[in-house]
Amino acid sequence: MRQIPVDTSAATVMVAKTPQPKVKDRRTGEIAMDAETGATLMAVDVMFAANDEVEILSITVPEPGITGELVMGTPVALTGLVGRPWENEFNGQKRHGIAFRAAAVTALTVSANAKG
Repeated sequence: MRQIPVDTSAATVMVAKTPQPKVKDRRTGEIAMDAETGATLMAVDVMFAANDEVEILSITVPEPGITGELVMGTPVALTGLVGRPWENEFNGQKRHGIAFRAAAVTALTVSANAKG
């Protein structure tokens, strides 16, 4: 599957919704697992702002890749963010989009000493 690296160096990224387990099958409630490591996959919604554009992205990340307290408004760094184009057909309707995945989502906190 084709992966497109996403440059986050000039972006402002903040948590929009706390991490939740990613559901693989809504009918059964089965939770998605990483095929390589067996880790639970989490969905983290972030506000991604770059080039005067703001979007809410849902990013899939393995649970061990979540570092720090990720609550709404927390600035974060995204490690290894890639986009994967997808396409499927459901009830005769063709759908397509980009799925985002990162190796890690890390809270960026400012210590009390750095605030001055």
